[in-house]
Amino acid sequence: MNRRARLTAIGVLTLAVVVTLGFVSPIPQDPSYHAFADRRALLGVPNLLDVASNGLFLVVGALGVGCLWGGRARFIDARERWPYLVFYAVVFFTGLGSAYYHLAPDNARLLWDRLPLAAGFAALLAAVIAERIDARAGLLWLAPLLMLAIGSVLYWDWSERVGQGDLRPYGMVQFYSGALIALILALYPSAYTRARDPFVVLGFYALAKLCESLDRPIFAALGGVGGHTLKHLIAGVAVFWLLRMLRLRAPLTSRPGAFP
Repeated sequence: MNRRARLTAIGVLTLAVVVTLGFVSPIPQDPSYHAFADRRALLGVPNLLDVASNGLFLVVGALGVGCLWGGRARFIDARERWPYLVFYAVVFFTGLGSAYYHLAPDNARLLWDRLPLAAGFAALLAAVIAERIDARAGLLWLAPLLMLAIGSVLYWDWSERVGQGDLRPYGMVQFYSGALIALILALYPSAYTRARDPFVVLGFYALAKLCESLDRPIFAALGGVGGHTLKHLIAGVAVFWLLRMLRLRAPLTSRPGAFP
């Protein structure tokens, strides 16, 4: 596929998301969202499994920062490293924010769960742009994407506080970032080995979201664990798999750095 076709595909996706957002009415936070299936308090900790399962994010986030800061992942262009470093730092804080939220789920605490989560999507998108399209462009887009992602969560929090809850911008950050990452992976070939690993990561993420949506049926079927706990664990495996890819892959060839 040539340059024009790739850019057209990205433009069509962007336009479709923006137009759809304009036709969707504001979406307030459903209070029932906080009523997770597994509410058992164990060892004196409320909602223990939903809280403790965030430990995997802490471990993988710390490992990722150590790996990238210590130079144990190879990059064709050193600038590709920085969005990934931000991403794994954010993964660590996602573990903290999510654990804090699940101790006593409500909108006020959900803010601290969603802030690092949104930032993670932004950092990963910047990493994919840097790696698949252009290193300089990915680094330049990192800060604006982080600000847009964080702003979407702050806007949602403000809208809930004034009684006009609106999840649309935050939802767009999640959906558009994920869709654009998948599209870029499909359109732009990798300059590294292990090119299939990012699609495995996307598969794990899709499975994690499925478990989240089936929280109660899974808890009813398994008894000892809910779908939301599995979501944390599977998402943790996804970010670990990405780190594994960064450690094991090798460059195929250098490539020009012009943004198409």
